[in-house]
Amino acid sequence: MRLQFILDEISVALRRNLAMAISVVLVTLVSLFLLGMGFLAQRQVQVMKTYWYDRVQVSIFLCGTDSTAASCAGGAASEAQKDEIRTDLASPQLAPYVERVYFEDKQEAYKHFKEQLGDSVLSDNVTADQMPESFRVKLKNPEQYEIVAQVFADRPGVESVEDQNQILDRLFALLNRLKLYSWCLAAVTLLCSVLLVSTTIRLTAYTRRRETGIMRLVGASNFFIQLPFILESMIAAAVGALLASGALVAITHFEIQGRLSRSLRFVNYVGTGDAVMIVPWLFLIGLGIAGVSSFLALSRYLKV
Repeated sequence: MRLQFILDEISVALRRNLAMAISVVLVTLVSLFLLGMGFLAQRQVQVMKTYWYDRVQVSIFLCGTDSTAASCAGGAASEAQKDEIRTDLASPQLAPYVERVYFEDKQEAYKHFKEQLGDSVLSDNVTADQMPESFRVKLKNPEQYEIVAQVFADRPGVESVEDQNQILDRLFALLNRLKLYSWCLAAVTLLCSVLLVSTTIRLTAYTRRRETGIMRLVGASNFFIQLPFILESMIAAAVGALLASGALVAITHFEIQGRLSRSLRFVNYVGTGDAVMIVPWLFLIGLGIAGVSSFLALSRYLKV
């Protein structure tokens, strides 16, 4: 009987305050969706770090005929200079840091260049003779780039020493800032959701003050009187969380795994499974905010 009474109260209240319920649903939808995108961005950064840091290399570019660096004053790198670099990379001093060394000649460099740019205007105007030879060094710890750089920087025959880790750090710094912005925006909308739920509950309680007064007179407990109000807000929040979860999974499946992964294939992306793992958190946060906001609002403003 009590359960049926509570369900009837919720049904009547939702019909009476349909516009307010829809507003709670929409605010919850937006705030939880932005929060989910923040979680997804964090996961994307982790996926990219795992993928790229495992493949990061130090590139020792050798002098070519057209090199203008001071270390290339003697012209293109000679075979003796190349052998000296090979010997140093295999030396006991660098062995604890170097995992693997691969030499890339002009033809291989040109092939990789064409694979990356495809049939573009730039690739059509570049020949194999213009590509630099290089040693590709895979480090056991990518953060120890400076050790290798100090050994080969400014050496005759070496034009430059470049670390892919530096480029990746800038990329991940940008992604982390975007993630932070998404979370800040989500925090603002979540605050709006808390205020809206509290205001909605207070207005609903005020419009039903006669019914709650009667319930109090017949001996109903505070919890029994407050429970329908709390469940109303939680139902609206659950609908908003459901819509936010659906939007998050749909964007991950159709946009990220679908369109984006086909156009930019050199990046590992988050999958639908990653988005699904975020869904329980969205429901937990949405229901928690609605329930706590309603309880606090009722404790302060509902006079029974």
